Amino acid sequence: MPYTEPMPHSRMEELFQLAEANDGLFTSKQARDNGIQDSVLVRLAQRGRLVRAARGVYRIAHYPPDRFAQYREAVLWAQASNGPECAALSHEAALLVFGLSDVNPAKVHLTVPKDARLRREKPSWIVIHRADLTPHDVTEHEGIPVTSVERTINDVLTDTHRTDFARQAIADARREGYLDKQQEARLRRALAQYSRNLTSDSAKH
Repeated sequence: MPYTEPMPHSRMEELFQLAEANDGLFTSKQARDNGIQDSVLVRLAQRGRLVRAARGVYRIAHYPPDRFAQYREAVLWAQASNGPECAALSHEAALLVFGLSDVNPAKVHLTVPKDARLRREKPSWIVIHRADLTPHDVTEHEGIPVTSVERTINDVLTDTHRTDFARQAIADARREGYLDKQQEARLRRALAQYSRNLTSDSAKH
């Protein structure tokens, strides 16, 4: 049988492979790194093959999204156009991804480095927190970078003052094996101290 050259991949096939790891999402920078120019993305969007999810972020049209699609989109939005690579879901959003407590956040919380440069056109459904996370503070869950369980509960406690969510998350995380005894003890001490401070502040007023 004579040898025939393999058929070249179409741009859509290349983009589909690129987007598979992120629930059908990819950034224009990722496309450029794979030799696909912005003008190609614009044409494909005009033809209905792509959907512009946010500035610098595209989604394959009709790709079946999973329940964390918006969370993946938020991380890609932060990373687009040379944004911070170490952006991570945090606070109530991280609790939801881990399945801890009954939290149901209306917005997606992201933590980025203190000096991270983000474009001004932030989607209204994203809340930005700034902190210099260490490698110990970040893990990956469901293919998404998230703050560690211990860091997440501490952030919820100190930044949102939701002692109820923190208390339930500690119990859930210990039961599910996300926390060892030492981590649980540290968090319960922090919760107790924070609750005492709240009581003291209330008494002063």
